[in-house]
Amino acid sequence: MPATQAYIDVTDATFATEVLERSNSVPVVVDFWAPWCGPCRVLGPIIEKVAAENAGAVVLAKLNTDENPRTATAYRIQGIPAVKAFRNGQVAAEFTGAYPEPQVRAFFAKILPQPEEAVASQAEELLRRGDVAGAEASYREVLKTQPSNADAVVGLASILISRGENEAAEDLLERAPADRRAKVLRHAIFLGEFETKHSQEDLEGEARANPRDPRARYRWGVMLAAKGQFEAALDELIESVRIDRSFADGAARKAVLAVFDILGLDSALTREYQRRLSSVLF
Repeated sequence: MPATQAYIDVTDATFATEVLERSNSVPVVVDFWAPWCGPCRVLGPIIEKVAAENAGAVVLAKLNTDENPRTATAYRIQGIPAVKAFRNGQVAAEFTGAYPEPQVRAFFAKILPQPEEAVASQAEELLRRGDVAGAEASYREVLKTQPSNADAVVGLASILISRGENEAAEDLLERAPADRRAKVLRHAIFLGEFETKHSQEDLEGEARANPRDPRARYRWGVMLAAKGQFEAALDELIESVRIDRSFADGAARKAVLAVFDILGLDSALTREYQRRLSSVLF
């Protein structure tokens, strides 16, 4: 590829790696085009110019829709040029048609990382390199100007948890209540503390000796979740719900939902046990 080329060519075979995976670390703008398309030839030099000016902060990829129909169909490309910006594997912004340069610049401005995001990304890289102190300082710098920045909240909370500063981490996580990563960290704190508190108890024996006791089944289910044995945990917790859904203000049902948060709603295990929970509740 020439050193001056402002874009990468992607295909059906490389789209997942070059666009979707790469967009987890840097925004990727994809220009869907074809050689016969007049408006594509108008937009091409404009979008390449703007991308080149933002080299390092964004990647421009071009996909020939004639040669790569599978990806074009998957993203429902009906008219070209079509431009889609990807962040974290998802379409974050898009437009269709030969936009003039000011509008192309405005489009890029919407998807380029903000200064705080860049600092948070830098902190993540520092963590990967083992520089925990540097990462913590970067996260705290972001939080000075953006107290609810989810990336910084989650990143700093993870560091605090690793040091056993759970109370400080929980206070911090309250700033990002809707962020799934923050929810997972709160669940991790609870599970870790539960495992530490009850590690010397025979919770499995208690559950086996008292199979109709919702408390015993709940406690063993939570311990299994703390050990990362999520399928077995869900079996125990849903059985506790089946025995007495009102036990401890619905503690077992809440624990099931917490495991769903940890696994993610797209998990096959989550979908299967959502059906099981519904059959018990309704």
